[in-house]
Amino acid sequence: MLRRLLPLVALLAPAAPGAAQPPSRMPADAPARYHPMPPLRVQADQMQEWVAARLDRVLPALMEEYDVDMWILSMREYGEDPVFWSIVSPTTFAARRRSIYLFTRREDGTVERLALGGTSQGGLFETYRSPRPAPTGEQAELWGDEQWRLLNEIVTDRDPSNIVLNIDDTWAFADGLGAGEREALEAALGERYLERVRREPRLATDYIATRVPEMMPRYREVMETVHAIISEAFSNSVITPGETTTEDVVWWLRQKVNDLGMTAWFQPSVSVQRAGDVPTAGEVVIERGDLLWTDFGVVAQRLSTDTQHLGYVLREGETEVPAGLRACMRASNRMQEIQLEEMTPGRTGNEALRAAQRRMAAEGIEGTLYSHPIGDHGHGAGPLIGRWDAQEGVPGRGDAVIRPSTWYSIELQATVPIPEWDGRTASCRQEEEAYLDENGDRHWVLRRQEVFHLVW
Repeated sequence: MLRRLLPLVALLAPAAPGAAQPPSRMPADAPARYHPMPPLRVQADQMQEWVAARLDRVLPALMEEYDVDMWILSMREYGEDPVFWSIVSPTTFAARRRSIYLFTRREDGTVERLALGGTSQGGLFETYRSPRPAPTGEQAELWGDEQWRLLNEIVTDRDPSNIVLNIDDTWAFADGLGAGEREALEAALGERYLERVRREPRLATDYIATRVPEMMPRYREVMETVHAIISEAFSNSVITPGETTTEDVVWWLRQKVNDLGMTAWFQPSVSVQRAGDVPTAGEVVIERGDLLWTDFGVVAQRLSTDTQHLGYVLREGETEVPAGLRACMRASNRMQEIQLEEMTPGRTGNEALRAAQRRMAAEGIEGTLYSHPIGDHGHGAGPLIGRWDAQEGVPGRGDAVIRPSTWYSIELQATVPIPEWDGRTASCRQEEEAYLDENGDRHWVLRRQEVFHLVW
């Protein structure tokens, strides 16, 4: 399998020297800083370059790898295929009345990109208009039978030996063809070409999952901003022990993200663990001696993050985190190292899970692993490496292969008895972004948390 991945590595080299940055060497205790979002127009220009790079370099390589002659995506407004957001311009917010995209592999390895309906997406696609004039005097948009007739003409002219449609019962990313849309598309193809239709979910999932190096510098800045937000949230700037509640911090996080021009892709979580019992209902007031935890994910320039960090509220007279909790974080840090080391390209997610679990058992570490891909989506396309409720492995999604040029959230928890809590256990839950570069080498996007955020 690794040999099959090698041609893609060469094609994913950045378009310009220096576009990708080397792995971060930021010290674990260095303060994170905020990176302001650039103006919207600058963001859009950068995102357009990313889409073009993926269509130019990633898609042809994948169509060759999986021997795909033609790929057809068909959708209507508000019923977009998951792939849609990875192939269109940042100024496009929905499909048109109907958008049909045809990708045809040429003999020279390049891919013809046609749009039947909608726009050229800033020159990314060759677009077809209707020969009918609109009342304004311009050409009308393709629609209805006119659209389907043209599709049949193009397919007949290109005469592909196989056609991939996005239909799959395992991967949502490769199952974007709606039921009604499928009926209309199959009727337009006709019996001759319907016989050539096959399912290849890896084309959609691997295209969505594959990153180009040009994305990393911006993603690293977003990640440092996320670290800075959490650091401020878990500080005396936001938390007053005995007064501030966990919900107060949740809504502070939401507001902060909004103020910075980003969005959250899920409602943040903030909770506490402590030596005594924690209320199971209502808002929890944060007290001294609490172990803090947050799960927090943002979206900036269509790039998703997913981060879990730990904090501690010092008791009166304390100047550092109790030794037992520090040992808990060391255990989860060690799990992070093991997990990342076992994510070898060519392995499946389930194989990486089992290999990491064997090493955890040998080192006497108790915990659970549930890492996932990230990128265009928070829970992204690609192999799952466990689930919190499926430590035996994940059939289907865990059987996908780990590939170079992909990003992951290394998500896990270590369960450790805390002597200062009379032996009561703490769950040190951490989540940090990592990536496999074009050669399959593994790195942290920014750094992983190794010291607690502190509230004094």
